[in-house]
Amino acid sequence: MFFSQLATFPYFYYMKFPVIGELWAGAKHMFYPVVCEGCNKPLVGGEQVLCIACASILPETRYHAEPENESVLRFAGRLPFVHATSLAYFTADGLLQHLMHGLKYAGKKDIGIYLGKRLGSAIAQAQPMPGGTEWLADIDLIVPVPLHPKKQYKRGYNQSMLIAEGISKTTGIPVDAHALERVRQTESQTKKTRTERLANMEEAFRIKPGTDLHGKHVLLCDDVLTTGATLEACALALLKEETIKISITTIGIAVS
Repeated sequence: MFFSQLATFPYFYYMKFPVIGELWAGAKHMFYPVVCEGCNKPLVGGEQVLCIACASILPETRYHAEPENESVLRFAGRLPFVHATSLAYFTADGLLQHLMHGLKYAGKKDIGIYLGKRLGSAIAQAQPMPGGTEWLADIDLIVPVPLHPKKQYKRGYNQSMLIAEGISKTTGIPVDAHALERVRQTESQTKKTRTERLANMEEAFRIKPGTDLHGKHVLLCDDVLTTGATLEACALALLKEETIKISITTIGIAVS
């Protein structure tokens, strides 16, 4: 009973009696600590999602200013694009896989915002590519890969949208969650080959009618890059607006 009362301490009392509010906040943290998603230890200070130790071991790629990084190479020859990059390496049983599982299947939406902010900061802080190209400065808007409405209703949110919001918070680039829509529900891509994935995603997306993307440079955003079939299908749908430019970013890039 005491614990449940702590968890529902009235906001009115917190505002009217700040000392009591501070005591309540401390007690609540004692009995309901926010823990690190990596090591399960209580977070302290300004830590969010990951403690300082776990945040430091996230295997970042540092691709953001490399013109021929692995993310770029996975799309080379498949569609015209400006740049592609990923925040961290996604491996079986690795830290990023654990975070993504929490984000997609355990309702931990704060993970998406956190990783998006971290990706946005990493891109913004990267040195210009050879030749002085600052591709991020040319981006007009961020477009997350959409879920089918039925799948989004079941999950309650789109994880790519949360990532896009995080990127926006650290870069100031606006998000357009409605520019692209999924018009066909597809089968799971998990056990499909690259060819099967491409066939599965064919004509699954379109620019939402009435959307004006004329002359825009769009940053297409998703959670993990594997074969790139989903992102390719999204990019090809966007490129039906012939004046558009595409760049691509993901939190993870799958590696063996």
